[in-house]
Amino acid sequence: MENPIIINPKEKNLEKIKKEYSPDHIIDTYELQLEDLYQIRNPQSKFMKDFSNELKKFIEEHSQGDSLEDCGRWVYFPWNKTLVHYLEDETHQEIRTARNKNIITKEEQDKFYNFSIGVAGLSVGGHSALTTTLMGGAGEIRLADPDVISPTNLNRIRFDFSHVGRNKADLVAEYVYQLNPYNKVHVFDEGITEENIGDFLDGLDLLVEELDDIVMKVRLREEAKKRGIPVIMATDNGDNVILDVERYDLNPDYPIFHGNLDGFDLKELKDSPQKMFEAMGRIIDITLVPIRVQHSIHEVGKTIYSWPQLASAATLSGVVIAYTARRIALGQKVKEGKLEINIESAIDPDYPQVREVQLKEAQKFLKMLGIKQ
Repeated sequence: MENPIIINPKEKNLEKIKKEYSPDHIIDTYELQLEDLYQIRNPQSKFMKDFSNELKKFIEEHSQGDSLEDCGRWVYFPWNKTLVHYLEDETHQEIRTARNKNIITKEEQDKFYNFSIGVAGLSVGGHSALTTTLMGGAGEIRLADPDVISPTNLNRIRFDFSHVGRNKADLVAEYVYQLNPYNKVHVFDEGITEENIGDFLDGLDLLVEELDDIVMKVRLREEAKKRGIPVIMATDNGDNVILDVERYDLNPDYPIFHGNLDGFDLKELKDSPQKMFEAMGRIIDITLVPIRVQHSIHEVGKTIYSWPQLASAATLSGVVIAYTARRIALGQKVKEGKLEINIESAIDPDYPQVREVQLKEAQKFLKMLGIKQ
């Protein structure tokens, strides 16, 4: 994909910019951004009925006698032929993360922003990339996915039917850039391959792995482990989320997938759906899977096309990944292993009975797959 073009209006004025790029749309909210910036730096204004004189002086000091259209940066986005007026880099980060304070302090925000994250798989992974960026994290982000948006994706991915047929990584990159054009975004729209796996991982601080390909899931972990890169994975699970945390940065000998695939021959996956389900059962932990999802797995290829996934869990997965990534970036403690984030247990008063039935059904499923507990 094409990157945004950042233009200093002191080097090229607006008329020249319009003539060179012929934008279809021009969005200039610079004065409104300055009003927000004034209030951020002068919080007492929140309780003032009128601060127009003070704001006017602030804008005059900011512009230093120049026209506002000659301040900040103009950014041209080639994919939608839109020209947008932004504050300069440091000030832009200040304004867009101001409401994070003091849940995230200034020092923490800087650490989070200077943290690099790679996201492989942009369905659930797309939610994690967007939420992390909204929180002001991952000033460098790498996005990998060869797939395009299909109509059936739109029950859980934050795009619409006008995006059907577009590459998922490109779409997420466009969103990130339009939120923060100063971000460093690297798109791997061919997905992860043996040829580019090193380019994708080298220098990363964190890998978010959300691929469907089990063999590549393992390969990414093998290579991340060699490089001491922590890996997190969120699995949307009914309305809930299963989070896997593998801290190869702290525990270089930690087993891949917590040892759940030890002794499993990955070569058998290509020709055996049974082996594929067994590998998935080992990775996910069927005892955590809701009853309806367990029953649905039996119906894949019979009465339903694929296993069910919901927007609620996909969105929650993005939240869980972004939160975990922030803790890792800030050097805060994070549990290692397989963790469950279960909103049913918090809200459904009958959950204890549901859980009892779920465990019984899981044992039947595990027995069918030949997995011993």
